[in-house]
Amino acid sequence: MILRDENRQAWHEGMKDGIPIGLGYFAVAFSLGIAAFNAGMSPIEAFWTSALCNASAGEYAGITMIAAKAVYLELAIVTLIANARYMLMSCALSQRIKPGTKFRHRLLLGFYVTDELFAISVARKGYLNPFYTYGAIMMAAPCWAIGTFIGAVAGDILPLRVVSAFSVALYGMFLAIIIPPGKENKIIAYLVAISFAASFIFSEIPLFSNISSGTAIIILTVVISAAAAILFPHKENKEES
Repeated sequence: MILRDENRQAWHEGMKDGIPIGLGYFAVAFSLGIAAFNAGMSPIEAFWTSALCNASAGEYAGITMIAAKAVYLELAIVTLIANARYMLMSCALSQRIKPGTKFRHRLLLGFYVTDELFAISVARKGYLNPFYTYGAIMMAAPCWAIGTFIGAVAGDILPLRVVSAFSVALYGMFLAIIIPPGKENKIIAYLVAISFAASFIFSEIPLFSNISSGTAIIILTVVISAAAAILFPHKENKEES
């Protein structure tokens, strides 16, 4: 593939910015591979799961559903809910693409929308050159898939105690996601506590414990997030406006 000078420069800049993202992806993906192994997936299955699903929360939700032996419909709905934010990101990113950009570029950019790749792409000044994002993808995507593969392999050969320790790392990642905003916004902290309590009720109270874990996740996610959006709508401050 022969690139024009501007595309080549954008590609190299994307690769440079994608290196730290790739390193972060590898660390998270390793723990995700451990979770995949615990769910009964082989290293090859874990690899292709990460190669085709570029979302940590969505993929973890899917692996959790697989471990719970959920039906395909539950798996699809949970993954859709967990990844719904990418629809909004894709819409925002589409406004930064130069009019007349070919459909294949738009399709590839849409497939690789992640929190981190979206952040660096949307921060570019002017119209987004797709080759910038391609360069970042080239560094980040292999780390995500290979990290998951190595994590699944490690789960098969490491002692049980070590595997258990690595399994906790993924929960630590999610705590790192929810604790900072919970400190800044008490409503978020309360909602997190309510989610924990509701999950406990669905797993322990006889009236709800007969509901499959997949269906319970769908119900709790939709009900709690919808109630929060209605009762506590986000208000833009002057800086955001």
